[in-house]
Amino acid sequence: MGGNTGVFGAAEFISELCHTNVDSPFPVWQNGTISPCANQLLLGSLSHAVIAITSACYISAPRLTHIVSSLPIGWSFRATSTLLMALLFIVDLVLVFELHAPDIYLDILADGCGVLAWLVHFGAVLALQRSMYRRTRGPALLPVLLMLSIPNLAFILTAYIQEISHLGVSRPLQVVRLALTVTRAALVLVYLLGYIFPCYRTQRDLLSCNADDVAPLIVSFEPDEGVTVAEDGCSWLSRLLYLWLNPLLRRGKRGELERPCDVFQLPHRLRTKAVTLRFSQCWQKCLHPKGLERPERQDRLPRGNLQDNSWSEAEPERMCEGGAPHDVKLLQVLHKAFGLRYYLLGVLKLAASMLAFAGPLLLGALVSFMETDGAPLSKGVWCAVGLFASTFLAALLRNVFVYEVSKVALEARAAVISTIYSKALKVSASALARFKMGEVVNFMSTDTDRVVNFFNSFHEVWSLPFQFVLALYLLYLQVGVAFLGGVCVAVLLVPLNKVLASRILENNRHMLLHKDGRVKLMTEILFGIRVLKYYNWEEHFTQKIAEARKKELHHLKLLKYLDAVCVYTWAALPVVISILTFITYVLMGNSLTAAKVFSTLALVGMLILPLNAFPWVLNGTLEAKVSLDRIQRFLTIQDQDLSVYYSQVCPEDPLSAVEMNRASFSWKQSEEHDSDRVPDDKTEDGSPPCSFYLHALNLSIKRGSLVAVVGKVGCGKSSLLAAITGELSRCGGEIFVREREQGFGLAVQEPWIQHATVQDNIVFGRDFDSMFYQAVIEACALADDLNILPGGDQTEVGENGVTLSGGQKSRLALARAVYMDKEIYLLDDPLAAVDADVAHHLMEKCILGILKSKTRVLCTHRVEFVDKADVVVLMDNGRIVKTGTPKEVLSLVKAPKDCKNNSNAKEKDAIGKEEDEASEPELEAELEMFGEEQKQMGKLSWAVYRSYWRAVGGCMALAVLLSLFLMQASKNVSDWWLSHWISHMKDNMTQLVSLSADSVLMMTLLSPERLTFHAPDKGSETSGNMSSELKFYMTVYGSLAAANTVFTAARAFLFAYGAICAATVVHKRLLSSVLKATMTFFDTTPLGRILNRFSSDIYSVDDSLPFVLNILLANVFGLLGMLIVMSYGMPWVLLPLIPLGVLYFQTQGFYRHSSRELKRLCSLTLSPVYSHFSETLSGLSTVRASGHTARFEEENERRLEQNQRCLFNSNAAMQWLDVRLQMIGVTVVTGISVIAVIQHQLKSVDPGLVGLSLSYALSITNLLSGLIFSFAQTEMQLVSIERTEEYSTNIPQEPQQASTEVPNSWPEKGRVEFIGAVLAYRPGLPNALDGVHLEVLPGERVGIVGRTGSGKSSLFLALFRMVELNQGQILLDGVDISSVRLSNLRSKLAIIPQDPFLFSSSVRENLDPHGRHPDFSLLGALEQCHLGDVVQRIGGLDSEVGERGKSLSVGQRQLLCLARALLTEANILCIDEATASVDHQTDMLLQKTIREKFKDKTVLTIAHRLNTIMDSDRVLVMHAGKVVEFDSPAALCQREDSVFQKLLRGGEERV
Repeated sequence: MGGNTGVFGAAEFISELCHTNVDSPFPVWQNGTISPCANQLLLGSLSHAVIAITSACYISAPRLTHIVSSLPIGWSFRATSTLLMALLFIVDLVLVFELHAPDIYLDILADGCGVLAWLVHFGAVLALQRSMYRRTRGPALLPVLLMLSIPNLAFILTAYIQEISHLGVSRPLQVVRLALTVTRAALVLVYLLGYIFPCYRTQRDLLSCNADDVAPLIVSFEPDEGVTVAEDGCSWLSRLLYLWLNPLLRRGKRGELERPCDVFQLPHRLRTKAVTLRFSQCWQKCLHPKGLERPERQDRLPRGNLQDNSWSEAEPERMCEGGAPHDVKLLQVLHKAFGLRYYLLGVLKLAASMLAFAGPLLLGALVSFMETDGAPLSKGVWCAVGLFASTFLAALLRNVFVYEVSKVALEARAAVISTIYSKALKVSASALARFKMGEVVNFMSTDTDRVVNFFNSFHEVWSLPFQFVLALYLLYLQVGVAFLGGVCVAVLLVPLNKVLASRILENNRHMLLHKDGRVKLMTEILFGIRVLKYYNWEEHFTQKIAEARKKELHHLKLLKYLDAVCVYTWAALPVVISILTFITYVLMGNSLTAAKVFSTLALVGMLILPLNAFPWVLNGTLEAKVSLDRIQRFLTIQDQDLSVYYSQVCPEDPLSAVEMNRASFSWKQSEEHDSDRVPDDKTEDGSPPCSFYLHALNLSIKRGSLVAVVGKVGCGKSSLLAAITGELSRCGGEIFVREREQGFGLAVQEPWIQHATVQDNIVFGRDFDSMFYQAVIEACALADDLNILPGGDQTEVGENGVTLSGGQKSRLALARAVYMDKEIYLLDDPLAAVDADVAHHLMEKCILGILKSKTRVLCTHRVEFVDKADVVVLMDNGRIVKTGTPKEVLSLVKAPKDCKNNSNAKEKDAIGKEEDEASEPELEAELEMFGEEQKQMGKLSWAVYRSYWRAVGGCMALAVLLSLFLMQASKNVSDWWLSHWISHMKDNMTQLVSLSADSVLMMTLLSPERLTFHAPDKGSETSGNMSSELKFYMTVYGSLAAANTVFTAARAFLFAYGAICAATVVHKRLLSSVLKATMTFFDTTPLGRILNRFSSDIYSVDDSLPFVLNILLANVFGLLGMLIVMSYGMPWVLLPLIPLGVLYFQTQGFYRHSSRELKRLCSLTLSPVYSHFSETLSGLSTVRASGHTARFEEENERRLEQNQRCLFNSNAAMQWLDVRLQMIGVTVVTGISVIAVIQHQLKSVDPGLVGLSLSYALSITNLLSGLIFSFAQTEMQLVSIERTEEYSTNIPQEPQQASTEVPNSWPEKGRVEFIGAVLAYRPGLPNALDGVHLEVLPGERVGIVGRTGSGKSSLFLALFRMVELNQGQILLDGVDISSVRLSNLRSKLAIIPQDPFLFSSSVRENLDPHGRHPDFSLLGALEQCHLGDVVQRIGGLDSEVGERGKSLSVGQRQLLCLARALLTEANILCIDEATASVDHQTDMLLQKTIREKFKDKTVLTIAHRLNTIMDSDRVLVMHAGKVVEFDSPAALCQREDSVFQKLLRGGEERV
């Protein structure tokens, strides 16, 4: 092959181009100067190519949005000279065609490169003029580039002058070319002068520039806090090699990447605000493709209630009632927003793939060179140079492609998350109720990740079939139609693949559904963890979670096994194809030669990459489709349209603020049938078939009036307020609200408190007005509370207000509403959660004081305050029964007779503990919490690896490693066997050209002639001896290949099984640990952070970690096998490998320091995104009513931006590493090819082994980068193990051991004794109980009263051991409770907690989760709590209560919690203000029920209404954690100095 003189090689090509001798095609020096060929090719074309490529990097420089300064004159000179330069080259090109010189092709190439270079450079100059370089000279690289063309100019000028002086001016065209060259030189000078002297137009402009002209003046869109902006303004070299990232990586190496603000800012194009703006514009274009008039333009007035003025411009379509929506597909918008740029990146992918084919092609030529004795050395050198150039360029292009795709994916992620958040803010409450919170959070996390991951695999979808087809074509050239015999198998596998794909899709969908269910259940458990512990339900809910997890793992297991089948099928396919191809070839009458066998095997090997990768691409595509459909389903639900909801016609009465005319509302869509069930809260779960309905309401509310809405529990008071704010679905009639654009001041019944400081909660995004703020604090009776809190109004409130008492939460929510300074106030029972003094204060100072000029609608059960209203509205069963003056309506309300005892002494002191307790030095600001979470710094400890090893199981892990070893060994041995076979054949038949497996594999010359093997006469090939030898070699090879497929199958299935084992163990340990954690842990840890462990981290352990770990182990064994084979074949290769190995180790070490910290920061910044989202969903009604949706979108944007920053820097760091590893790979390939050429000259080479070594070397680039990436990815995914392990081992646990075993009947008597009990919630906080001594006798009823923070609730917390005592004892029937097992203790006590928490399951399961009571007992308990009718109405005991009980009103939920207590057989009952949201009449009946049902039991009651404890045996008065008084009510009332007497009088005076 090497001696074929007819071949048109590189020498012939260069000689033709330069018009030189074939023997010396590329003379560098000629006639005492540089040759025209070298000048035009190296100094001309090459330098212009560099100018073009580098200039192209600056064309995408981000534009300035607002250009205020004038352009320096220097830029204009440079732009003009650049454009003229391009025109001069075009003119020169025309002259070249006219001249027809011998070296015309050389001149055309040089001029063509010049035209291209200067046009691209012109584009770069224009782009830089409108970028942040505008007021600078621009990058210093530009003049340096320009100087590259100066030597070429100089030599051309010299040559022209010599030629003209020699020939005279007889050739005028040549003189013109000289003139053009001189002009070009002048333009270069003009360009340089324009750079050196920018000539700013005004002194002011000059001052606006940086002192250093070269440094760009970066105008930040937001405060960058001195942090570098990534990538923007960097030179081409810095961008190509990621040099701009070095400072960040150095900081990571020093351990200084501790907080999100330590990483670089996003480039301006990737900023979340810019991305969402572009995306929303694309959405609008898709929504109105033909430029139709937008119906929402009329609604562009600033709106403040449900939506604000940015609402109608947001992307998801708005849907008017009765109108058909124009559905916009998310995929369509993604395509419009990012499609063009993304598809253009495919050109890079194509170029890189083609260059990857060039490497193997040259490898084949190099092996051919080594096999040909006496081949010219220049051919070997050219092959080595070609190998270097092709692998180098392929590496660079591949790197740029991956990096640019990751940037597009990042933009898409920001767009999708923002869209989901924005949609949640705009969708109507009834429509949103169809989705659970866990499900919606999953849309934002798992589903978005899957959709974004598809961006990385889309280009594989077309490139893999391209490679596959090319391989088949080459196979056809080799064995003709015989290849169809093997390919038929691949075709037959398509139906199998379809079955596998559909099963994968189905299991994936089911797995996600069960994951949603588990996350939803876990969310509820975390929200209700206090109730869970009180009732000792941990074991029951552990089983529920375990059942959900079991279903999830069942489908995960099927998924993993189906993946394993895919992997095995495609891995075994090449062997089957090759064997069938050989059989077909022989049956067709052909003789099977070693050359044919070997080349066919090699070409079949080419199919491995596309066939192996395709199942993963297919899997990723299917997952992305499932997730895209799920998100699409959410995005297409109906938005609220207030312009349709509210009447636009003003009523006749100008004083009317709210007007309803026969208005009917439902919590459901209008087509659903109505019902009488009452959600007294804002949102309702969509599971029950019926819905509460407000019937034909007629109501007129005058401006500035106070309207009181009264009625029994569940009559529809809260629903009326929801109807006014637009949260319901209007079914008929009209509603008008004046100045609704300003929004409402809304205080909901269940106070929604943000995880922020007290001040931030009150100010709620408005400007801070100190005087008004103080007035609000005073009016809402918060001054004393702020004095108690450690940080005053800078104290941070826990998530959901968990660290405040009920009264404090209620007043804080009221203060927030008041500070909003709206015209209309909707107050939903703000007086329920406060004692008499505070209630009177709120009424006088707030509702009738600071708000006296406002329109106020007050829902309340406190009828003693109703007489101060202007109008009273009485509601019953969703209808307005009566509207009139207090005198007219109050006579219809059955108020308790004894007014004096009616004074509410309720202060939902909830956690009076918590004032002292968690008023939180500990609940740090968010970043401090970040700090707390990010304890694990530096490299992953071996404990993390050990814990995963243990989770997989030691024996299983060893089995996986063994199967991997055997798989790799069988592969390497089979490759070596082929090499040995070739060497043997060459020894026997010296004329047979032998090629190694991978060298022929890479022979991709596209003409049949080039694939011809110059083999000896066929007679000698087909001799008997030869056939038997061939049979022997093929048998051994077949056996090795079969063994390889068996080990591959074993590894795939063993690994899948091991991954499932680990997933099971990790989740089980995490769940067990979290449910046994102390209440302090839950109070000081945001739920989003814990949920992140159960969603993102568990998903990593289930799916991502096994996936990358599998690849890592395969890469490790692959690299070891490769190094052994290469060292065996070419020992000299060890020479460059050792220093390169050291360099490799240092580079990856440098990278991994930062990589770990960046991954941790990514996880860390993700939690706030989720927690903010769930917090927003919880307080949606408040956010929308107050008109703060835009601010919340900005907050989501800010948190997302922080997460995107960390992700971007993490991706860039990966590419930083990749480009360096690729260069190491390029060096290895170049080194081996050079060594091969040298060895060939020394005649010490075995072509078989060299071919094998070289083919391995070609793939070492990918393997090296694959190894470090898979290692880094594995380490990153192991951070999830580290995080779950942290919560499995390092969080404070409740003591589970017991030193005393108690009988089942304990405590028989019910005697309770506190002996010197001291309780502090955390070190450094004041004592919540300070030396409490008291004894409660068996069967005694004790009422507990006291001000906020007096320690009332702390008594119960200590009794249930929610917090352990610091000193002292608590005895039950003489037994120290600290020695009793926690589960025993809590199961023997009963409590009715103040927060009525229900789980989203049936009524039966909420009453009796363990199923210990028959139905008649459950129904009896419900009847006694006056819930029988309500439960029957919603469908009986098995009807669902909705998410967290949202289908029932707050009052009904409290009654259901009371029913739980009635079912208990405990001898000690604790009642913690259990009837807060119940009307007076129901309350009196309940008190009677409690007295009758618990008459022989010890009952401890934290006072709600003082009349409820007047018949107690004794009253305990607490103050500052101490017992102040403990006596009978009668005795205390007779003592003049009694604190209890003062409380009682305080209530009387207010009535």
